[in-house]
Amino acid sequence: MSDTMFDRRGLLRGLALGGGGLTLAGCDKLNSQPQFRRFLEGAEKLHYGAQRVVGGENALVREYSRLDMSPVFRVNGNSMPASPAYQALAANAFADFRLVIDGLVAKPLQLSLRQLAQAPQRSQITMHNCVEGWSAIGEWKGPQLGPLLRAAGLSSRAKYIVFHCADDSGGNPYYESIDLNDAFHPQTILATHMNGGVLGIPHGAPVRLRVERQLGYKHAKFVMRIEARDRLDNLYLGKGGFWEDRADYAWYAGI
Repeated sequence: MSDTMFDRRGLLRGLALGGGGLTLAGCDKLNSQPQFRRFLEGAEKLHYGAQRVVGGENALVREYSRLDMSPVFRVNGNSMPASPAYQALAANAFADFRLVIDGLVAKPLQLSLRQLAQAPQRSQITMHNCVEGWSAIGEWKGPQLGPLLRAAGLSSRAKYIVFHCADDSGGNPYYESIDLNDAFHPQTILATHMNGGVLGIPHGAPVRLRVERQLGYKHAKFVMRIEARDRLDNLYLGKGGFWEDRADYAWYAGI
């Protein structure tokens, strides 16, 4: 992909996060004004549409060589869910883990790690961009999400894919969501391995979403269930993700 494409993506990201940065900086008076909230919502929609037009629906993010990999890949988010059920699974090396795929599907699935390993695998070395301002390059390996959704018989009514996680904060379940375009993108995988080894717990074991065209907070860790839905406004606080619900993060965090 050309440098021009990355320059355009950087510009789009800057425009979108410029609005989000005001929110994260704590501009409470502005955030309380309906006109300003509408401006932020409009900017997110503009970013979403512009990324699709400029980057193309199937555009790939840059992939790197092993020589480019970061010597240290920081842990983002929680490093160990407090859930007793999760900790019991971890104590048994996730031998009893089953990834549930349900919702608007014809054939709900429950997949063990062995079954996930038998699905066609993709390995990719990509840059993780955190909303906190740091980045790192790492290698991820696991099955592509799209074929698993097809195997479950995804309904034509489905518009979103929701990732329910073992993690929680103050009793609030952690979740994230993406649209079908990103769900079926070839670089969207369910990572079970990282940097040549089994994915570690601090980085989201046993399964972590890698949706490479979006910022790091969209890459849900500790994924336990994948649900196909036709809407998001009736799920939890209605904005499509844990941080979107509670900190006004943009639902679409394209890079």
